Amino acid sequence: MSVIIDGTNGISPANWTTAGRPSSPVAGQQGYNTTLSSFEIYSGTTWTAITTQTYSIASLVIAGGGGGGSNGGGGGGAGGFISTAATTVTAGTAYTVTIGAGGTGGSTSGSSSILSSIATAVGGGLGGTFSTGNGASGGSGGGGSAGTAGIGTTGGAGTSGQGFAGGTGISSTHDAGGGGGGASAVGANAGTTNGGNGGAGTASSISGASVTYSGGGGGGDRQNTPGSGGAGGGGGGTGVAGTANTGGGGGGNAASATGGNGGSGIVIISYTGSQRGTGGTVTSSGGSTIHTFTSSSTYTA
Repeated sequence: MSVIIDGTNGISPANWTTAGRPSSPVAGQQGYNTTLSSFEIYSGTTWTAITTQTYSIASLVIAGGGGGGSNGGGGGGAGGFISTAATTVTAGTAYTVTIGAGGTGGSTSGSSSILSSIATAVGGGLGGTFSTGNGASGGSGGGGSAGTAGIGTTGGAGTSGQGFAGGTGISSTHDAGGGGGGASAVGANAGTTNGGNGGAGTASSISGASVTYSGGGGGGDRQNTPGSGGAGGGGGGTGVAGTANTGGGGGGNAASATGGNGGSGIVIISYTGSQRGTGGTVTSSGGSTIHTFTSSSTYTA
């Protein structure tokens, strides 16, 4: 923590990391924080950046998937998918991270995931349940249920830029639900012998590996073949839950059976270079630092 003065190379000030700050600082003490890439001064009670430093982050925000419908119900819609390429953040500023829970099968839509003011991904829509209604709207829409009197119900709408609509259910020689919508495709309509498949999700490599998120849940079928879950964590139409931390929709289910729960969401932040911020599980890949949040917390830039 010494200060070096050299007539040729200039002055090298005292420096430390955030974790290695002086243990007994005095008011007015100054130095360069290598974690924050910023000069800071001790006020007598707290460390304050002397100059405002900013840098750019990429982020992925995935909401919780919707619960699957029961009793020939539609698949749950996938949680909303938002990917940002370059957002400016200010060093030392805290950004709240909220991870959306998956919806409960036969009962609720998924919850939103939020990265402060940067992005809000909408929770996936609940799949419709036999005789009680349509799929709910959401990040991606829930699939429609079998309905009654030979009329299937419709799927819920998706949110523009985040996901797609759910498929339509069918009520005829058999009763089946439509597939929940996914991040890159609508949920399939139920067929004459099957529940609708869940819509496919979208792949992202922000974590350092290609992972597909936000697949819709498959529609249930009261007599024949259930729909399959969409790629990206969607649960199959036998009441299979959406995969945790993918935003996958829960699968619908067959007669007298409850739909699967939706998968929880996730938030991932990445930036080029060595670690600057704090929060989440920190890894590195390809010259970038990655912060992964699977539960609600705070990212401090």
